[in-house]
Order: sequence, then structure tokens, then C-alpha cells
Amino acid sequence: MRTGGRPPIETLPYAMAQDARALVRLSQPTGKWILVTTVCGASMALLDSTVVNVALPSIGKDLGSDVRGLQWTVNAYMLALSSFLLVGGSLGDRFGRLRTFRIGVAWFTVASVLCALAPGMEWLVGARGLQGVGSALLTPGSLALIQSTFHPDDRPRAIGYWLGLSGVAAAIGPFVGGLLVGSVGWRWIFAINVPLAAAVLLASRKVPESRAERLPQSLDLAGAVLAVSGLGGITFALVEAGAAGMGEAVVLVSAAIGVAAFCGLVVDERRSPEPMVPLSLFRSREFSVANLITLCAYAALGGSFFFVVLFLQVVAGWSPLKSGISLLPVSLVMLALSPTVGGLAGRFGPRKLMSGGGIVAAIGLILLSRIGAHPRLVGDVLPAMLVLGLGLVGIAVPVTVAVLASADPRRAGAASGINNAVARAASLLAVAALPLATGLSGTNYGAALSRSFPRAMILCAVLLVVAALLSWFLIRDSETLAHPDRPHERPPSRRSCPITGPPPPCEQPGVPRKHSSPTP
Repeated sequence: MRTGGRPPIETLPYAMAQDARALVRLSQPTGKWILVTTVCGASMALLDSTVVNVALPSIGKDLGSDVRGLQWTVNAYMLALSSFLLVGGSLGDRFGRLRTFRIGVAWFTVASVLCALAPGMEWLVGARGLQGVGSALLTPGSLALIQSTFHPDDRPRAIGYWLGLSGVAAAIGPFVGGLLVGSVGWRWIFAINVPLAAAVLLASRKVPESRAERLPQSLDLAGAVLAVSGLGGITFALVEAGAAGMGEAVVLVSAAIGVAAFCGLVVDERRSPEPMVPLSLFRSREFSVANLITLCAYAALGGSFFFVVLFLQVVAGWSPLKSGISLLPVSLVMLALSPTVGGLAGRFGPRKLMSGGGIVAAIGLILLSRIGAHPRLVGDVLPAMLVLGLGLVGIAVPVTVAVLASADPRRAGAASGINNAVARAASLLAVAALPLATGLSGTNYGAALSRSFPRAMILCAVLLVVAALLSWFLIRDSETLAHPDRPHERPPSRRSCPITGPPPPCEQPGVPRKHSSPTP
């Protein structure tokens, strides 16, 4: 169908059943309300994901938890989020993106209240899992609303605002977390979501609804269940293998269930008419290698941050606020340099940037491994964090360029969603595996942490070196730069995702996609 000589409606991103002239402009009041709503919603989830790490030692002390409980505090959220992220996008396409976004915000808020009221670790871990499901509903919906409601001429600028302002929330997360934990207690890092969510829901009343014109034939719920079973089984086996009293048979059965579920996921995705993970994308060597690099880099990032905040507070005796400040260089460097690095990767190719970034980030972790039990903030920790941030921005942003540029443009949404899920799964598995690999366990883990911290930093540095080598030998710039006869395949430049911690959703503006998957 054509309207007044315009392109078919389905060529617009998130195909909408309306003429482009009916889409919202950024200068209009409705456009401003859309931007405020989506930025605040995404910022709420990003802020929460970064403040929890700073609060872990206080949570463990208050609730009498061992290392295993702290691992599950992080992993319950990441498990639910990484497993249901792509399904959340599909639900928005089918039932309405604004409706799904609102449900996600409300769900996330109720779960946050449950976290704040937790009387013990079991309660907290369960509530964190519910938080992850809520985040999986609201996170893809926030960017999908921008893509589906703004006029094509304003969409890139709106996405730029979304990325920049959301990145600020992620960047200040460690500082806010340290401030709250040190002043009013760790429960307030969850309770603060209540007024934020109320503001988001109130602002969303000014936002128009949108949904896909061509609905998927079915939702890949079987794929989501298998993904949860696979990640959950392997995560349980890794975490519980180091727990006292856990039988070897239970661990082996859990690992076997996880492996079997992943095999079932591959079979399901091959047969599904609307797969959550289109396996055809992995026919591209660059796409497969880029996701393997993402796995290594984000495992190093998630694992190192888990250990750093524990070490600085438990061994070095720093306050939550001081340890939160120590993480700021990584966040600020990535926020400030992501657009520039994304532009360089789009212009010259990501290979050398990713290789160099991996080596520089590895050096930063090696510096951290040598800080000792009484480190100085300015003399020891901040320089190492600055080097780590410079390296991470060199690998994290170009890998997004490589992923999007190596995939079929019609599958840009699915490709970025897979990459986002891989990044979160990498952090999940690293937090599960590193304590086991370095001998960290038990309730009184201070002495063990002194020994395991440098080992963990070295192991994470090795992962980054592996990512650098994979980039150097297996990524081809010629495959990720735009071809002169296919200008629509040019990778994102200054619109690349600024990634602080888990990557926020990021798309190629103007590229149509089938699902509203996110990419942080």
C-alpha cells in the first residue's frame, strides 16, 4: 500500500499503520513527553543495575549472607533479564509498545519494593529475579517507542538524546549507590525506584501507543523457557559447586540440564517460524566472532566489577561512597568517548580499535591486581580504573559496530538484541564462575578475598587478551565497513552505543527491523 507516492508503510522502522506525516516531531510537546518517558524508564533500570554492586558488602553483612548469596543477588536479575529480553520486544510489537513498557515499569517497581522489604537472602534473590523480568519488558520498549513514534527526520536526534541521557544515569550509578548505602542504607537503592516509576507512569499518559502492523505469527515462549533453563542450570552448577554441603550429583545434574536446554534451544530456534534467536545470523563469521568477543569482554567487565567493590569495602575497609567513586572513571570515560570511538570504528573499521582496547583494558586489570590491602584512591585505584575505562571503550563500542554491520540490515534489531543478551549472559556466567575459580566462598570471606582478588583480575585480563586476539586475527574491516554500492549498510558512527556496564539498547537509526529487541 502506498500513500501519496510515499514508500510502503512497512519500510518505516517498526512498521506503523499511519502516514509518516502523522508521526511525532521532536519539537512538539508530545515528542518531548515521549523522550522524557523513555529516558526516565530506561534510566531507572540502568541505575538499578549499577548501584547494586556497590551495595553488595552491606547486603551481605546485614542479611548474614555468604559469597553464594551475593552471587545470586546479581545473577537472579541478570538471568531473568538476559533470558526474556528478546521476548519483551516481541510482546511490545504484538500488544502495544506503550502498554508493555508501562507493565514493565509497574512490574519493576513492585519487585523493587519487595527487594527493599527483604527479610533474608532467599526473599531478596527471588525479588531480584522479578526485577529482571520487569526490566526485560521496559528496556526494549523504551527505544521501540522512539523508533515507532518519531518522524524519520527527528529519529536519529531523539535516539542521540536517549543514549546520552541514559548513559549519564548508568555513569552516576556507582556514586548514587555509594551515597545511599553509606547514608540511609542499602534498602533505599530499591525504594528510590518508587517515586521514579510514578513520574515515568505519569509522563507516559502523554505518549501515543504503537504496535507492529505485521504481527509475528507466534511468540517464541519455548525459546525463552529453554534459555532460562540453560542459563539457570549452568549458573546454578557454577555457583553451588563452591557451596559447602552441596552434593556433587546435584551440581552435575544441574549442569547437564543446562547443557541439554541449550541444545534444545538450538533445535527450537531452527524450527520456530518466529525465532527469538535467528540462527541464520551466525552464518556471518564477523557476526559470530563479534559475539564471541562480546562474551569475553563483558565477562571480564562483570566479573572484575563484582570483585572490585567487594575487595575495596571488605579488605581495604573503604566506605560504599568511596568505593563507588572509584568506579566513576570507567563510566565517565566510556560516556565521554563512546561517540568518538564509534565514529572512528564506522569510518576506519573496528578491528584495530578492538584489539588495542582489549590489551589496554587488560593492563588496567593487571594494575588493579597489584593494589594491595591498603590502596590509595588517587595513587593506586583511580589510575588503574582510568586505563581500564580507556580500554573498554575501545572494545565495547566497536564491537557494536561490528555486530550491526555484519548482519543483514533487515535483521538489525535481532542482531543487536542477540548481542545485548550475550553481554548480559557473559556477566552472569562470570559472576558465577570466578569465585569458584579463585577459591572465594563462605560467610567470612575477607581473608579468602585477599587471595582471590588478584587471581580474579588476572583471569579477567586473560579474557580481554583473548578478545583482542580474536579481533586481530578474525575480524575483517572490509566486511564491516559500508560497501559503496550498499550505502544503507554503513555501520553507526557517532550514534554508537555508549556502554557503561551492561549495554543499553542501541539500534541503527532508520534501519527497519522485525522485532523490537534491544541492542549497556
